[in-house]
Amino acid sequence: MSGTVSGLLGTGLVLQNNAGDDLSIAANGSFSFATQLASGAGYAVTVKSQSRILTRICTVSNGTGTVANAAVVNVDVVCAAPPVRYAYATNAGSDNLFPYTVDTSTGVLGSMAAPMSGTGSTPSGIVADPAGRFAYVANRGDNTVGAYSIGAGTGFLTPVATVATGSAPLSIVADPTGRFVYVVNQGIDRVSGYVIDAGTGNLTPMAVPQVAVGFIPSAVALDSMGRFAYVTNQGNNTVSAFSIDENSGALSPLPVPTATTGNSPSAIALDPLGRFVYVTNSGDNTVSAYSIDAGSGVLTPLATSATGTLPRAVAVDSTGRFAYVANTIEGTVSAYNIDSSTGTLTPMTIPKVAARVSPGAIALDPTGRFAYVTNTNSKDISAYTIDANTGALTPMAVPTVATGGNSAWSLALSR
Repeated sequence: MSGTVSGLLGTGLVLQNNAGDDLSIAANGSFSFATQLASGAGYAVTVKSQSRILTRICTVSNGTGTVANAAVVNVDVVCAAPPVRYAYATNAGSDNLFPYTVDTSTGVLGSMAAPMSGTGSTPSGIVADPAGRFAYVANRGDNTVGAYSIGAGTGFLTPVATVATGSAPLSIVADPTGRFVYVVNQGIDRVSGYVIDAGTGNLTPMAVPQVAVGFIPSAVALDSMGRFAYVTNQGNNTVSAFSIDENSGALSPLPVPTATTGNSPSAIALDPLGRFVYVTNSGDNTVSAYSIDAGSGVLTPLATSATGTLPRAVAVDSTGRFAYVANTIEGTVSAYNIDSSTGTLTPMTIPKVAARVSPGAIALDPTGRFAYVTNTNSKDISAYTIDANTGALTPMAVPTVATGGNSAWSLALSR
């Protein structure tokens, strides 16, 4: 009894046949169960446990049947991102966040039956944990992080707890195993680290609660395996680079702890295959690119690309083929193809598409079909479909939705 696995990230995937014969899968490729079945015997291949990387769900195809004269070799286990069902936008000017349903077929955002949720003062960043159970909001105005549970099947947010963090929290991320949260504290040049309680969603500061970064940090991003963390520093034009302890989540500077950026780096995104990093430089309207050393996580500078005026956000699609940059002053989104070998950005045939007033954040559907851009001053969200072949953005049938509050700032998607 054998088959193939594709799309797997991380360890922990265990398959079973006929509720036994456990088989741990460490990598993509072919697999075979140890117990051979006689001709005429039934088989039922199932997933006993998923990978520790929660951003993908593994499912079995052709997993049941009866062994004929030849051995069964066509069992397929495909690991892929689940579709997004909910979205949450923070409104920095009105201290609340607005929830949406997401149509899994069209990507259209719809109003959720639940009302807006209150936040702390000036919510700046929001993230949902990869399992879709909790959401976390960094409140820049009162130096807190608010935790919410996400209702299963409803998407409704329920406040869980609020924890103190450092001064002026701006950017927030959750690691792909769903165990840790990291917050950029711009006012004290630190990143705070927290452990997520798997049952309640509460945050507990790590043993070393904060680590130093560069001057005026602005954004943090993690690689898809949760091994490395990178922080942009607007004040000294660098990226700080860290390794992440697999067990504790603690951050440690890499052997080469920083890389140089352009002027005033504002946002950062990693290619999902762990090869490249892209940083928007708001001060000189460029995008810096880097290759990632697969073993050490150290960054090596690549070619720099021009973009629109005041780029403030960047995102890479789930295939690692396309990148998008939100240009705040001119109200556009720049679109690029990514060279799979070099990481170089090349403008698409249609290099820019219109957004609304002051686009400031980009969220891409992890299945690679949809893109959403928050528009700070017009208080709404622009929604696009992504062409699977070219990466081109096309406004959806419902191209914009209101955020229901003042000053749309950031957006999180959740399954």
